[in-house]
Amino acid sequence: MKFAVLISRLLLGLMFIVFGLNGFLHFIPSKPISGLALQYMTVLTISHIFMVVFLLEIVGGVLLLINRYVPLGLVILAPILVNILMFHTLMQPAGIPPGLVATLLWFVVYSSVKSAFAGIIVSK
Repeated sequence: MKFAVLISRLLLGLMFIVFGLNGFLHFIPSKPISGLALQYMTVLTISHIFMVVFLLEIVGGVLLLINRYVPLGLVILAPILVNILMFHTLMQPAGIPPGLVATLLWFVVYSSVKSAFAGIIVSK
């Protein structure tokens, strides 16, 4: 299990660093989008919200890669993953596989640091 967690942590960290850097450097060509997805992406781009998202992707990815503050890295990346899944589920279903892989990796890494979340996952 430790090996699976290590591989998952490294892959997830690399994935978010690469895609976060791509947001700034544009080295991966993007597929054309249209309709509501295009409008959504246009708003996020023009308002510069994507700059914050890309920076958070890089920060979360680096935390996972250096194996420091892994729970914090997971907390940073979780809402980004939720938005990736929602975007692809509701607006562009063809692009969902990488989001599902990243979510699976996230849960594998989460399982190794679950005790760090014990204080917030309590029924009162």
